Amino acid sequence: MSVRELVVLGSASAVPTRHRNHNGYLLRWDGHGVLFDPGEGTQRQMVMAGLAANDVDWICVTHFHGDHCLGVPGLVQRIARDGVAHPVHAVFPASGARYWERLRHATPHRESDVIVETPVGGERAAVASGEPFSLVARRLSHPVEAYGYRLAEPDGVTMLPERLAELGVRGPLVRRLQEDGRVTAPDGRTVTLEECSARRPGQKVAFVMDTRLCDGVFELADGVDMLVIESTFLDEEAALATEYGHLTAGQAGEVAARAGVGRLVLTHFSERYRPSDEPRFTEQAARHFAGEITLVHDLDRIPLPPRRTAH
Repeated sequence: MSVRELVVLGSASAVPTRHRNHNGYLLRWDGHGVLFDPGEGTQRQMVMAGLAANDVDWICVTHFHGDHCLGVPGLVQRIARDGVAHPVHAVFPASGARYWERLRHATPHRESDVIVETPVGGERAAVASGEPFSLVARRLSHPVEAYGYRLAEPDGVTMLPERLAELGVRGPLVRRLQEDGRVTAPDGRTVTLEECSARRPGQKVAFVMDTRLCDGVFELADGVDMLVIESTFLDEEAALATEYGHLTAGQAGEVAARAGVGRLVLTHFSERYRPSDEPRFTEQAARHFAGEITLVHDLDRIPLPPRRTAH
């Protein structure tokens, strides 16, 4: 069955708490799994969420601070132990290749040859294209080199039954029209796909972790259906956020509003805050963004919003 949802495996920042594990986010996309930033404890959190190593097709690391990558050793060893047979693409900043090697080979274990390493560099990089989605990386602003990721489904078409009936296109002719872009109707006229279909925008998701406000943030977030974004600090600590290369809740809301996103998902909360502070994150983001806001908790499952219609 087609499932598109975000499974939150952890939502703390540098230090896990009693209520929040280190980072970890699995985007389930029609049978494909994209795992972002597996922090410490990700392997166990996957078990708690009913997920297995076989559910992972991509591992995307934004940068090599520990809360975003210390789960890699357990994950790659589990991939080998469980005999995962399909390719698992590992994407990470090329400048941190030595850290990736240390993590991947942190302890002796049976090696697996299914992991396909894809280091990224420069301001932006195309990681994957075509079906079932494209994946791009964009440089962000953090004390160490860091990237955000944007996943986009190709645009499709929705057939218009009333228009098909009006033009006399039915049965096998419909499939031929979809495949060839035009058919000859029973009355002899040529019918094109554009005459009896509407463009269906592909769904898009952006994943933005540790960063200050920068052009890359807005480029990644532009028009996405779901923006998963750090909001490490409340607005009162804006100066501290800038110093350490992070965003506040209000800044996350500003990004969502300016970029025209569908749903804003807040995560990556500093350990300085208590559960009773959580409503303030949503309130500060809502000062800028009037759309749907989700403040995550570990093991939440957040479905992608309904498809948008073409403009």
